[in-house]
Order: sequence, then C-alpha cells, then structure tokens
Amino acid sequence: MSASPSQRLKELGIRLPPPPKPAGTYSSVVVDGATAWVSGQIVLQEGAILHPGLVDRDLSPDLAKEVARRAALQALGALAAELGTLDRVQRVVRVAVYVASVPTFTRHHEVGNGATELLVSIFGDAGRPARVSMGVSALPLNAPVEVEMLVALTEA
Repeated sequence: MSASPSQRLKELGIRLPPPPKPAGTYSSVVVDGATAWVSGQIVLQEGAILHPGLVDRDLSPDLAKEVARRAALQALGALAAELGTLDRVQRVVRVAVYVASVPTFTRHHEVGNGATELLVSIFGDAGRPARVSMGVSALPLNAPVEVEMLVALTEA
C-alpha cells in the first residue's frame, strides 16, 4: 500500500505554507461535490513577490521553476486548509502554469515542471495532471509565475 499524501509530505520533509488570503473578490479554493478548484497562486515572501519580473530577463528559467514549485506548494496549502487534509485528493486533474516572460522565451514547459514534479513526488501517478504552461506578458504584482489546479476528491 502506498503512503498517503500526508505521510509523503513528512517523508519528503515538506511543510505546507499557510493558506494565502485572497487579494480580491474570489475564493482561494472552491469545492463542489468531488471537485476542487484552486485559484491561481503567486508566491509572496514577507508580503512581497518572490523574484519579481519576467523570466529570461529578471530571473532565470531554473529560478522560475523553483517559484512554480513554491506556487504549487502554496496551492496545496490552500487546498489542505479548505479540506482539512490532502488525503482526500484522489487525483490532480489539471494544472495551469502561467509564466510571465520575455516574448522570445519558449521554455515555459520547463518552468511548469517545477509544479508538476512536486505533485508527482507527493501523489505518485495521481499527481501527474493534464497541464498547460503558457507565456503571458505580465502577472499580478509583477509575479513571474502563477499556478492554478483542478483536483478530484474522495468522499469526506
């Protein structure tokens, strides 16, 4: 029998960040039946955007990949706060990774791997989602990466 997501987090030495407070008129997580939508997450550290700017100008793709990983962790923190546990996650269905980058940047998929590699390490194959990684001209507060998720849940 495989380890639960809570056990995997402990094994990996990962501590989820506290859930973010919405900065607008929306919910961080919406649960409807057996589905949860996690709103786009940008990474703040001490109230400021972590590594602001455009990928391939202000920060490297490798650093952006780490920011995507942290944004996914933040999304999981919001989900855990809403559900009470990540052990109700049956499958990560879809992940969208938005990458604010210079127009000539074409390695968005590598940045997106930061989010999905983390999910696979926690949930195994159930963490391997359908995914889109796309370039955008800007994100809120000059964030370099934003991650959102769609998750299938087991019964409470």
